[in-house]
Amino acid sequence: MIEVTGHRGAAGLEPENTLRSIRKAIALGVDRVEIDVRVTRDGHLVVIHDETVNRTTNGHGYVKDLSFDELRRLDAGKGERIPTLEEALKLTKGKVTLQIELKVPEATEPTIRLVEKEKAEREVIITSFMHDLLRKVHDLNPVLRTGALFFDVQGDICQKALDVKSEAIHVYYRNVDSKLVDEAHKRKLKIAVWNPDEIEDMKRMINLNVDVIGTNRPDILLGLLKEMNMR
Repeated sequence: MIEVTGHRGAAGLEPENTLRSIRKAIALGVDRVEIDVRVTRDGHLVVIHDETVNRTTNGHGYVKDLSFDELRRLDAGKGERIPTLEEALKLTKGKVTLQIELKVPEATEPTIRLVEKEKAEREVIITSFMHDLLRKVHDLNPVLRTGALFFDVQGDICQKALDVKSEAIHVYYRNVDSKLVDEAHKRKLKIAVWNPDEIEDMKRMINLNVDVIGTNRPDILLGLLKEMNMR
């Protein structure tokens, strides 16, 4: 069965990386919810993609330069607040897998410690474009699953993932073809793709036999998989 990941919750339907968006994705029936994690000036783990709050809130400034209290006063869309990683984890625990993308190195160890505190090691997947962070995750807690993120596919990306003990490659969907899928499976890696939002692109990924599809429109993807008798 192809797993469905709601990107930043259900970012095509609700304000991205908010608890509202995560709830929507869960209600739709996704297998995983993907979120991004950064660190505030005073050391809090918060769920936000960009290095600044400018695009997704009514505020301005770099996340790293703002205190938690300053961030919490901002509107992240429809009255939502920027969540903490702990809030996101408590919301998904026991319901769906939480796919946590590390956006900054300083989020690595605190994220692991929080997951351990919540006894959620089997309910999360840690991903990053910074593959050295995934090696660190494995060294600190080898139970945790990791996925290596790639935009392009230059070089042996499967080996790059294996070198940092990742179980999967997560690749921009436009750069995925049958050769890459076959190579990943041959080397016992899962292949996850991000983020087709149009039906034809989703169909192509399904037909390539990828393991996981992330999308901003999980409602469309889940409906398509049901039509194809794949859910």
